[in-house]
Amino acid sequence: MKTKRFLAMICALALSAGMLTSCGSDDSSASSSKADGGSSVTDSIVQDSSEEEKDLGNTVALTAENVKLVGRTWLSDDTLWLALSGAGVEFEYTGKKLDITIAGDSVATSGSADNQARVAIYVDGERVIDEMIDSAEETFTAFESAEAKTVNVKIIKLSECAMSTCGIKAITVAEGETIKPAPKKTHTIEFIGDSITCGYGVDDEVKEHHFSTKTEDVTKAYAYKTAQALDADYSMFSISGYGIISGYTNGDEPVSAQTIPQYYESLGFSYGAFASTTTPHSLEWDFKSFEPEVIVINLGTNDASYTKAYTDRRDHYKQAYIDFLKQIRKNNPNATIFCTLGTMDNTLCQRMAEAAAEYSAETGDDKVYYVLFDLQNGAVDGYAADWHPTEATHQKSADKLVAEIKTVMGW
Repeated sequence: MKTKRFLAMICALALSAGMLTSCGSDDSSASSSKADGGSSVTDSIVQDSSEEEKDLGNTVALTAENVKLVGRTWLSDDTLWLALSGAGVEFEYTGKKLDITIAGDSVATSGSADNQARVAIYVDGERVIDEMIDSAEETFTAFESAEAKTVNVKIIKLSECAMSTCGIKAITVAEGETIKPAPKKTHTIEFIGDSITCGYGVDDEVKEHHFSTKTEDVTKAYAYKTAQALDADYSMFSISGYGIISGYTNGDEPVSAQTIPQYYESLGFSYGAFASTTTPHSLEWDFKSFEPEVIVINLGTNDASYTKAYTDRRDHYKQAYIDFLKQIRKNNPNATIFCTLGTMDNTLCQRMAEAAAEYSAETGDDKVYYVLFDLQNGAVDGYAADWHPTEATHQKSADKLVAEIKTVMGW
């Protein structure tokens, strides 16, 4: 087990006796949901329904009773497992020292370094830990102080689900120290997408470079930025290379195994497994756990590699998109849906808009809109790995989406 002390330790050493400072602050967002199929917090350390802080014992399993769950998570044997980009927890900790142990899956111990999970830990809005999980367990000192202090702590999986997963082990808390859920934000949003939503390659602005979880950072992508700007708790369901009817292909046949609709009602998809035993796609998601006011879909870029200019294939995409809207509506009866496309490829934008219109006409559902993103401009904003959008391009997409959501929703 490795113990790593980063900015938290530096901050603590800089303190003189009897004085405390935080490492920083901002208004970064997160989202809430309930763990599906998980065990409950240890009986001796449960908080009561009034949400008043209690003195906790030695071990705290992370549940919705003591942390705000971010995105789709799964609690098993007191470890909270994360798969999808942006999944994690947020809570308020009061104490002197907080150690957090992250569990790796089989990829951490025997897989490629380019597929390992990337995790960030924030204290009062400042990223104090940013690590690739390359062992079965790694322990990080997130916060340490000479005197007890209350800080906001956020743990976020920066990389996507397909290549690797990771878990947050139960947290050890000293006598008299407490944790409680971070406050809920004003709004709730779900994002459904592909590599663009995942933040593929955003930390590698060399377009000829290829995929690595080391250079994925969901917090620099349009979706996370949109949630922050709207003060929204979020959930994400995104997988690189996936589409509505086909994943990315250089050939002439659809990659039907890489489609989002078949996995949308699960906890995600991964070639690995939680604790190397349970796959995210074998776990059914409880849609009552997180009920978004807004759902944003950004799918079609990978489909375009298959549909090309063939009319019948584009029509297939449109009909499958309509079917997916029905699936989304079945599980999210009250959400307003925004269909988006165009950042990397805009050839299917017309079919996407037609799908939204035809779905509304057929069902009478008038809570569906579409937003056409501007095609990325490499001459101005550059390109990230494999010609993906840079953070500058993501910011432009977020700005446009935020404006549209505010107009429609009145936020």
